[in-house]
Amino acid sequence: MTGTVIKNTGSWYIVREGDGRLFSCKVKGNFRLRGIRSTNPVAVGDVVDFIDNGDGTGLISEIRDRRNYIIRKASNLSKQSHILAANVDQVVLLVTVAHPETSTTFVDRFLASAEAYRIPVLLVFNKTDLYDEAQLEQMRLLMNLYSGLGYQCLACSVLRGTGMEGLRDMLCGKTTLLSGNSGVGKSTLLNALIPGLDVRTDEISLSHDTGQHTTTFSEMFDLPEGGSVIDTPGIKGFGTFDIEREELGHYFREIFEIGQGCRFQDCTHTHEPGCVVLEAVADGRIAASRYTSYLSMLDDKDADRYRKGY
Repeated sequence: MTGTVIKNTGSWYIVREGDGRLFSCKVKGNFRLRGIRSTNPVAVGDVVDFIDNGDGTGLISEIRDRRNYIIRKASNLSKQSHILAANVDQVVLLVTVAHPETSTTFVDRFLASAEAYRIPVLLVFNKTDLYDEAQLEQMRLLMNLYSGLGYQCLACSVLRGTGMEGLRDMLCGKTTLLSGNSGVGKSTLLNALIPGLDVRTDEISLSHDTGQHTTTFSEMFDLPEGGSVIDTPGIKGFGTFDIEREELGHYFREIFEIGQGCRFQDCTHTHEPGCVVLEAVADGRIAASRYTSYLSMLDDKDADRYRKGY
C-alpha cells in the first residue's frame, strides 16, 4: 500500500492512504541501516510504501523519491540531520521583531538552507499589533531588505486578523511547511487558518520574552480552501547541514550575484584580494547583517555555534 506521512510521533508515523484511511506505522527493522544519516529517516510529507497489518497498523518498507525536503543539523547529534518536512511547495517562516525577537541570523540560515533545496520561502512578520513605532520601523526595514532580495514578505497580526486574507491566498492549493522560533505564533496561526482545530497555545514567558514549546511533533493539517500546512515544533537555532564552505555563497542571493566579479573563482569572501563582496559590504550594497550570517555559517565546521540558539 502507498500513503502520505501526515504525523510523526517519534517511533510511530501516521500514514494516510489514498482513500483517506489512517494507519499507525513503524519502520521495518532494517530500514535505518540504509545509510540515512538522520534522526528521523521518515518525515511528514513523505510518500511511503507500507505493509497493512490488518489492524490499523502497518510497517513502512520504502520511501518514494522525494521531490524535495528541508533539513537542518540535529540539535543533539552534530553529525546527523533532522528533516523538517518533505515534498513541500513552499515554506512560511513566521518571524517576530519582538515578543520574542527573531534574529536575522536565524532567518538567514533558514533562507540559505531553503535556497540549497530550491524551496520558495514566504517571510511572514507576525504580531504587528504588539509593536511600538520603533519596532514597526525595524520590521519595515527588514521587509525592505528581504523583499529587495526577491523574498515575498507579508506583515500580519494573527490575533487581530490583519493580513490573513493575503496569507490564505498564498497557501491555497499548496503544501506549506510552517516554521519559526518558539513563541512566534505558529499554533495561533493554525487555529485561525483552520476553524475548530484548537491547537494548544501558551503565553510568552514574561521573564525572558521567549516562547514555550507547544508543538511536540510535526503534523500535516488540511486547509479548508485546499492545500495543507505542515506544523513543526518551534526551533531555537538552525544549524545548516550538508552545505560545503565553497558552496555557501551560492545560497546568499546577493553574495552569489556580486561574487561573480571576484578575482578568484574559489573566493571565500573573507580576506582575498580583489574580493568585490567585501567591497559591497563596505559600501552598504550587501547588508552587514547578511554578511555576518554568512560568516557564522562558514564557522559551523569549526565550532558548534548552532547549539547556542541564534
